[in-house]
Amino acid sequence: MTNSTTAGFGDYLELTKPRLSMLSVLTTLIGYVAARPPWLPVEFISLIIGTCLAAGGVATLNQWLEADTDAKMRRTADRPIPSGKIPTGSAFVLGALMCGASLGLMFIKVNGMATLFTLITMISYVGWYTPAKRSSRWSTEIGALAGAFPPLIGWSAAEAGVSALGWVLFGILVFWQIPHFMAIAWTYRHDYAAVDFPMLSVRDENGGWVAGWSFINALLLLAVSVVPAFLGLTSNYYLIVAGLTGLWFLWRAALFLRPVGRDQAARKLFYASIIYLPITLFALVADRVIFF
Repeated sequence: MTNSTTAGFGDYLELTKPRLSMLSVLTTLIGYVAARPPWLPVEFISLIIGTCLAAGGVATLNQWLEADTDAKMRRTADRPIPSGKIPTGSAFVLGALMCGASLGLMFIKVNGMATLFTLITMISYVGWYTPAKRSSRWSTEIGALAGAFPPLIGWSAAEAGVSALGWVLFGILVFWQIPHFMAIAWTYRHDYAAVDFPMLSVRDENGGWVAGWSFINALLLLAVSVVPAFLGLTSNYYLIVAGLTGLWFLWRAALFLRPVGRDQAARKLFYASIIYLPITLFALVADRVIFF
C-alpha cells in the first residue's frame, strides 16, 4: 500500500472521476442550451462551476463509500483510496466541501429550482444508488435515474422549472444508461461477483436477461428520442438524426442478444453507446438553436 503522503493533484483529480463528471456537466449544459434562455454570462458560468463541483463531489463521496469493495476488484483496486494514496477522511472532507460549495453557488447565482435538482442528484446517487449496489438487483436502474437528473438541472437553471422537452431529455438519459451500463456490467461481471454485488449480470449466468433488458431499453430510447419532433419541439432534421442513431443503437443491442460472441457484442454495445449519446443530444441542441 502506498503511503498517503505521496498523493498529488492527479490523485485528487482522479477521485472526482473527471470523465464521468464531464458527462454530467455536458448533459446539464445540453438541458440549459436546449431551453434557449437569454444570455446571462454569470448564470451560465456559475452553472458550469456548480455542476463541476457537484459531479466531482458526488464521485468522491461514492469512492469514499465504496473503498472496501473497490479494493477487491481488479479494475478499481488502484484508485486513490484503496491504493492508500488518499486517506478516507480526506476524501470525505473533499467530497462534502465540493457538494456544499456547489449547492451554495447554485442557490446564490442560479436559482432555487436548479439547486433543488442538484441536491436531488446528490442524494439519489450517494444516498440511494451507491448503497443499492450492495443489496439490490435494481441498482443499475436506480443509477440510471440518478444519472438522468443533470439535464433537469440545466433546464431549470434556464426556466426556473421544467417543461416537456426537459423531461424528454431526462427519459433519453434514463433509457440510454441501461444498455450502456448493462454492457459494462456484463463485461466486468466476474469483478462484481467477487464483491457479491447482486447485479443482474451476476445472477444471469448466460446473459440472456441482461441482453434482453438492454434491447428493451434501447427500443424505449428510440421511441422517446423521436418524441420532440412529434410534439413540434424540434424539426424533422432532428427526427432523421435521432431515428438513424436510435436504429443503429438498437441494432447493436440486438447483436448483444445472440449467445455466440456475447462478450464482444457487449463491448461493441458499450462503444456504440458512447458514440450515440453526443450525436443525438448535440443534434437536438443544434436543431433548437437553428430552427426555433
